[in-house]
Amino acid sequence: MGKTKIVLQFLLMFLLYNLIILYIGWNIFTWLEVLLPNVYVPVLTALLLIVAYSYFAGHLIRSIPVFRIVGSYWLGFLQYAVLILPLADLIAYIISRYTDADKTIAIVGIATFIVFAYLLIAGSYNAYSPVVKQYELMIPKTAAKPSKLRIAMASDMHFGTLSGNAHLNRLVEQINGLTPDIILFPGDIIDDDPIPFLRKRMGDKMMELTAPLGIYGVLGNHEYYGNKIPEFLEEMNRVGVKILMDETEVIDDRFILVGRKDKTDKKRLPIKELVKQKPADFPVIMMDHQPAELVQAMEEGIDLSLSGHTHRGQMAPNHLITRRVFELDWGYKQKEQLHAIVSSGYGFWGPPIRLGSRSEIVCIDIKFV
Repeated sequence: MGKTKIVLQFLLMFLLYNLIILYIGWNIFTWLEVLLPNVYVPVLTALLLIVAYSYFAGHLIRSIPVFRIVGSYWLGFLQYAVLILPLADLIAYIISRYTDADKTIAIVGIATFIVFAYLLIAGSYNAYSPVVKQYELMIPKTAAKPSKLRIAMASDMHFGTLSGNAHLNRLVEQINGLTPDIILFPGDIIDDDPIPFLRKRMGDKMMELTAPLGIYGVLGNHEYYGNKIPEFLEEMNRVGVKILMDETEVIDDRFILVGRKDKTDKKRLPIKELVKQKPADFPVIMMDHQPAELVQAMEEGIDLSLSGHTHRGQMAPNHLITRRVFELDWGYKQKEQLHAIVSSGYGFWGPPIRLGSRSEIVCIDIKFV
């Protein structure tokens, strides 16, 4: 019965997806037939189907990255097509009742094309032009000497096919420019499979990151999705990024750094187990990829929790969903002694497009008082 249900769900999703493709194709062809009466529909239909299934093809044929690239942009177009095209059709229908239908289709179609072009250009700029988000915190634990600490943090880089060496170069330049004491990567360093990261020798560039107290990271859900965690850990070890997997480190005899496995791992330890032997007067900083357990972090005496995962929805209005799913889906929140920071991420999942969010590096200046 369980397998039958899964098959039926798959068939329903497959049918729904193809109905959406049909609807998008109808809009495109209706507009083009007005502007270009001699357009050859069969060729355009074949091209649309190739584009619409290129993301899936990219997962099956990893040796041809163009499928993944085209498919990723298609996913972004698909979301906004579902939101924009019904509105454009309604406007065209109302106006065409009072004026020439072909002229209305042409004008509304051109206006819709301009909107899509703007979303693509602005979204790509936001994705590939990261900003530095700065926070200043005070933690009342004086055991940490010296009394100041600067953390550079970047999450959700998704390095691989689309978040490539050029984006990595920006990361290295911006983080090193901050002259941090320690660099932290709270998960999703790579985009599923480490093979594109290795093939592009991106690790060699990461070796240029410098921080006197070291570079640490944790696993995100996408490291698990790739099913190649040993290969990923080996590469991170080579480039000098220590991945903490339900581990605790005392850094420079100043503060405690906790690194959790991702929530994807059902065997990960609770926060209580990770901090049960911590010195009471040491500040505790925790990396947890998904900001799903802020209450537990507060109750177990964590001073600073660092997360990513949400991408702040990445493309508006998805932020309305992440805002409901997580207590804190982006930015800063204090719960008693706990300072929680969630980054929108440095990279992106799927479309290299950000609307209503921005790729960012987080710089945290802490005073221990």
